[in-house]
Amino acid sequence: MEVRTGSPAILYGAALVGPIAVSTALAGLRGTVHDTNAVLVLVLVVVAVAAAGSRSAGIVAALSCAVWFDFFLTQPYLTFTITRRDDVETAVLLTAVGLAVTEIALWGRRQQARASRREGYLTGVVGAAALVAEGEAEPAVVVDFVRRQIMEVLGVDRCEFVPGPPVSRPRLIQDGSIVRDGQTLDVDRAGLPTNDVIELPVSRGGVVLGRFVLTAAARVVWTTREQRLVAVTLADQAAAVLSGNQSEPKPGNLGRTP
Repeated sequence: MEVRTGSPAILYGAALVGPIAVSTALAGLRGTVHDTNAVLVLVLVVVAVAAAGSRSAGIVAALSCAVWFDFFLTQPYLTFTITRRDDVETAVLLTAVGLAVTEIALWGRRQQARASRREGYLTGVVGAAALVAEGEAEPAVVVDFVRRQIMEVLGVDRCEFVPGPPVSRPRLIQDGSIVRDGQTLDVDRAGLPTNDVIELPVSRGGVVLGRFVLTAAARVVWTTREQRLVAVTLADQAAAVLSGNQSEPKPGNLGRTP
């Protein structure tokens, strides 16, 4: 998955124009700047573009740097011909390093995004646990908070709490899997079902207190097992508060998606 930031037009413009501008400037310093140093400067251009999070723009920048290095900085100058073996190797290495730097930059952004998501998940779980531990919030308030958190974590269109046991629908179970009629669905590949709702049971001590009904009909939603396990943990927080309350919250307002 690519993590993209900024305007694509600006990124591609920088990927195409940046290497030309830098190579032109370096061409005026041929007598003072060694080819190795020139290559390092061009790699910095690739790093600057790749840091924005677009793989395709990073690839364009790497190829553009190699082309304009050939045109401005290898003999015969101002042609796309390379006659020396060392220059050919340098151009190839420049391209390879540029591509590698792009992948490293993207990997770093993915790790940063993943850490940010995990922090968000943890905040939701801790918030729900705090409401339960304080014991001051009404069960309906806790369940509605959990409902909103589940909807945000999974990225579904709608989530509502419905009292009563689950029916014959796809079901999100404790290990993060989704099963239908005893068969585990391959949601990692196909995404969440769009032709049916998904039920997340809310139970405590073997007693079913209700279920969260999830709808993902507008588009295919891909979730990780980690996300689904967070949803299960959140549902457990709702179960904790409902199990200590005789009356279950009514589904009316709890099912309204803002």
